[in-house]
Amino acid sequence: MPAMLILGIESSCDETGIALYSTDPGGGLLAHALHSQILMHQEYGGVVPELASRDHIRRVVPLLRKVLTDSGRSLKELDAIAYTQGPGLAGALLVGAAFAEGLAVALGVPTIPVHHLEGHLLSPLLSDPPPQFPFIALLVSGGHSQLMRVAGVGDYQLLGETLDDAAGEAFDKTAKLLGLPYPGGAALAEMAERGTPGAVKLPRPMLNSGDLDFSFSGLKTAVMLKVREIGSPDAQQSADIARGFEDAIVDVLVKKAMRAVKDSGLRQLVVAGGVGANRELRRRLDAEAHIARCSVFYPKLEFCTDNGAMIALAGALRFQAGASIKPAGAFAVRPRWPLAEV
Repeated sequence: MPAMLILGIESSCDETGIALYSTDPGGGLLAHALHSQILMHQEYGGVVPELASRDHIRRVVPLLRKVLTDSGRSLKELDAIAYTQGPGLAGALLVGAAFAEGLAVALGVPTIPVHHLEGHLLSPLLSDPPPQFPFIALLVSGGHSQLMRVAGVGDYQLLGETLDDAAGEAFDKTAKLLGLPYPGGAALAEMAERGTPGAVKLPRPMLNSGDLDFSFSGLKTAVMLKVREIGSPDAQQSADIARGFEDAIVDVLVKKAMRAVKDSGLRQLVVAGGVGANRELRRRLDAEAHIARCSVFYPKLEFCTDNGAMIALAGALRFQAGASIKPAGAFAVRPRWPLAEV
């Protein structure tokens, strides 16, 4: 198959991402650009869907121009356009999908609708060295906490998932309880580094449940009760609570992930999603993987959050596999889209 140049567009929530990926052996990721709306949404304590959609409209063309300039490529060279079809915010998804489909019609190239979580699952393939199929994937983000067996592009088996709050959601809600601004997950992790290990003991929900499912809502509630018990935690007390929370959530994620690796008989674990950037989680997984004699792969930190590079990559891999390619024009977004239906 001749080399293909794929444009990737991500607009599922509050990041606008554009990237160019070439399937040429010497190509790979040629350029990418990202705009985050965090500062805009901080004032409201969470993502406002209407504001997110409007901001995607403002950002998508300038980001595309930047990526073309940085890569030295032109629109006429594109062979296909990949975009996030779902899951995500309906309005935000529509911005990226409409732009992608309209541009594809104008250029006479096909489009590749991509599942957002598939992009995250495949994002470590952008690293060097990349994992090889098959592998176990721990996907931990603000909206999803899942363990998957990934046999190949489009071949995903769900092994376990959260029954309530996702790991990233629990981080952000706990951060809010400690007075940190939205989104507080990263700030909470930084605060936890100043905490005393074991000073605050919190539950490890479903740690010994015998399956690979998660539950983090009760852990968040335990933090709320601890904060109420103390009254107004000072800086050190807040750091101790943050440390207790982070240790609890990492304990659960690590134990479940390593059990999935052991039960599968595979020797590779891929970690993806925003929480995959957490330093303590990476440290603990690396230590456990060393003991178990298996390998752990992470995306680069810049690709842990939502980004266009992972969508361009997923689109390129699907293009090569001949799947999910359609003539440009009519389209629909899928705000709720189970990965099992890919």
